[in-house]
Amino acid sequence: MQKQQAVIQSSPLHSRNKHRAGYHFATLTKTLPALSPFVKQNRYGNWSIDFADPVAVKMLNKALLLHYYQLTDWDIPNDFLCPPIPGRADYIHYLADLLAQDNQNTIPVGKQVKVLDIGVGANVIYPIIGRAEYGWSFVGSDINPVAIKVASLITQANKILNGALQCRLQQDSSAIFRHIIKPKEFYMLTLCNPPFHASAQEALASTQKKLKNLGKLNNSAQKTVLNFGGQQAELWCKGGESTFIANMIAESADYKEQCLWFTSLVSKQESLAVLDKKLKQVAVIEKKIIPMAQGNKISRFVAWTFFNANERKQICKNYSGVYTV
Repeated sequence: MQKQQAVIQSSPLHSRNKHRAGYHFATLTKTLPALSPFVKQNRYGNWSIDFADPVAVKMLNKALLLHYYQLTDWDIPNDFLCPPIPGRADYIHYLADLLAQDNQNTIPVGKQVKVLDIGVGANVIYPIIGRAEYGWSFVGSDINPVAIKVASLITQANKILNGALQCRLQQDSSAIFRHIIKPKEFYMLTLCNPPFHASAQEALASTQKKLKNLGKLNNSAQKTVLNFGGQQAELWCKGGESTFIANMIAESADYKEQCLWFTSLVSKQESLAVLDKKLKQVAVIEKKIIPMAQGNKISRFVAWTFFNANERKQICKNYSGVYTV
């Protein structure tokens, strides 16, 4: 194979994001030789993979997780979401900054920092990154029993996750925190990548648009391949992301003394007005909209808390941190 250069991101990721310089395929193929057959020069002369090929995307993710995040084994079924890791890492780093703001610009680190991942999925991306970067411990919930089984297998197969990730099946599809947050548990953060489409048709149209942009759109919708995979609950729900997150906000009021910051990704700018109204209804003490720039895409997450600034600082005093922003 010829000498491979990194593919440079068109916009900066978070300053601590390991993927700011793009994908260095020569290094990644040494870590995971199974990635090599998928790495080719594109029409611009850069080394890359076909991002419309789900197997290639999965191999790239596996290489990144093994090389950068201390994993020894990782695999998911072909029909589950296989997300782009740089953007997921950004969410974790910005969450760390959020905690640091309440802790004299020092990020709380270690297992005592407990995080709840709503919709952990089979891929367990957020717990992997959060554990490797900051030593946090996680509870991951999901309504799909297969996702929980696969997530549990990944946890058992990797020493870094042993004792640092509990996978809990949410058996009530109408609940988010209920049945998952147990009495006397306290979380520094919750995080969520909600299903942002309102229907299967909308999700399919989005996938077709992605494939068209990649020059890979098939003539028949039935032949359309989900380039990042995804189960129904991962991609869409009735009412879309604004309804899902609004329900999350409403339910968070029942657990306001058990979490420092509730958060969720928000894909659509137009969802923010709906969420702002809901946040006012439950009388949160403070809310934040934190933007994230990833390539040509502008993303964001919403964060809300029922603790005032002095209470948050006092809570953070219970957590030792040596990672200064």
